[in-house]
Amino acid sequence: MTSASLESPAPAVIDPTLFRSVLSRFASGVTVVTSRDERGTDYGMTVSAFSSLSLEPPLVLVCIDQSATWHSVLPDATHFNVHVLGAEQEPISRRFASDRADRFVDVSHTRNPHGIVQLTGVLALLECRITARYAGGDHTIVIGEVEHAHADQGDPLLYFCGAYERINR
Repeated sequence: MTSASLESPAPAVIDPTLFRSVLSRFASGVTVVTSRDERGTDYGMTVSAFSSLSLEPPLVLVCIDQSATWHSVLPDATHFNVHVLGAEQEPISRRFASDRADRFVDVSHTRNPHGIVQLTGVLALLECRITARYAGGDHTIVIGEVEHAHADQGDPLLYFCGAYERINR
C-alpha cells in the first residue's frame, strides 16, 4: 500500500438546503430543555436534537445551537431538565421555540431541588447533571447524567418535515 492510498478523500460538499430537507425526514420527538444561570434566571427552549446516550450510567444528550440564548448559560450551568412533550402540547413547544422573553409566564411548572423549572403535565421528565460539553459544528453537545426521571401515559408530540405531527393509534 502506498502512502497516497491512506489519505482521506476530500470531504463532499452538500447543499445546505438539501441537507436540511433530508434531515427533516427523520421524525423526532419534541422536548423543552430548561436550566438557569448563576443569577437564578430561568432559560428554556424547544429542542428536537435530543437522544439517549447510555443506559449504564444513564446518559442523555442535547444539542444546543451556539446562537441560542440558552447557550450562554452552558459555561456555568450544572443541571438541566428535559421535558418530553405530549401530543396536546404543541402550544408549549411553539412558545419555547419563539424569541419571547416571557416563555415561563402562565406555563404551569414547579422546581426541582436544584431550582430548575419543571413543566407540569408533560409526557416524561428527565432531571440531569451536566457531565460534559463538546463542540459540534455550530452547536454544543451537552451530556447529562439522569438523576431522576418520571413518565406518564399519553401520545408524544412529533416533528416531521417541518411540521408538528401526532401518532394515530
